[in-house]
Amino acid sequence: MDEGRERRYQPAMRVVSIGECMIELSGRSGARWTQGFAGDTLNTLWYLRALLPDDAAADYVTAFGDDPFSAEQIAFLSANRIGIAQSPTIAGKAPGLYAIALDDAGERSFTYWRSQAAARHLADDGKVLAQSLAGADLVYFSGITLAILDAGSRQRLIEALKAARGAGADIAFDPNYRPRLWPDQGEAQAAMEKGYRTSTIVLPTFDDEAMLFGDAAPEATARRIAALGPATIIVKCGSAPAHVEHDTVTETIAPEPGIVPVDTTGAGDSFNGGWLAARLAGRNPAAATRHAHRVAGRVIGHHGALLPMTDLADLRLTAAAPG
Repeated sequence: MDEGRERRYQPAMRVVSIGECMIELSGRSGARWTQGFAGDTLNTLWYLRALLPDDAAADYVTAFGDDPFSAEQIAFLSANRIGIAQSPTIAGKAPGLYAIALDDAGERSFTYWRSQAAARHLADDGKVLAQSLAGADLVYFSGITLAILDAGSRQRLIEALKAARGAGADIAFDPNYRPRLWPDQGEAQAAMEKGYRTSTIVLPTFDDEAMLFGDAAPEATARRIAALGPATIIVKCGSAPAHVEHDTVTETIAPEPGIVPVDTTGAGDSFNGGWLAARLAGRNPAAATRHAHRVAGRVIGHHGALLPMTDLADLRLTAAAPG
């Protein structure tokens, strides 16, 4: 977060995440699957909601269909103390769907059905989107949020984010590059760079950035992004140490040893939620990174992207604390 106006937890703080909530099929046993709801930006908001105090507000900004599954999504969010702000309902649309397959090491692969998803219309109306972001202290979005939008909607999203930043919000961005969502690499690069320039915090994954931009090392990723304006860059490197770049301070922070992954789905998203929650609670970037590693380590020890919030009770954060 910007050093000059560092955001600390305060009563009635509001966090907003923008993106796509999908139907998730996981835990396959023969022909049977377990159905849930997930998506990268929802996953991160889930962990923010779980880790912040009860009086912090959390809203998920997307677009819903007028189908029964969309109604179930809204009910699911509400039951977990997540609002939907002014998210529109799009007639004739429904949520996207994805299925998770796991290998013996817990690494996952995904199959998607999302081309007609309602969430692709979340920024059709720029005024409604701006209303959803008004008053936010933190706004989070991802490269997948950018990828599912057409060019006009993508620009409306960027403008709404700029307005929110101008009104005092911190803007956090995980580029989360997924090649199959982009028509070509050049369009993805241009969109990601707009995302970097709009943000105060960037939480990239090194492997993604190396694939998209050819970065040779996490330090190169951090330097390239920092040159575009963000004050804080945390480069995630899987089980290797994360690279922390905050103003003039550079550190590497390793995860705790001995973690055996069961399912790595949601690892980076939960890291982001843990990091942002810790910063909102007043931890410095290095301490926030250690906290984020603990959260992600807990999550990858279980199946599915969303660990029950009660299972994170011991990692919850309260008021601002030093370091």
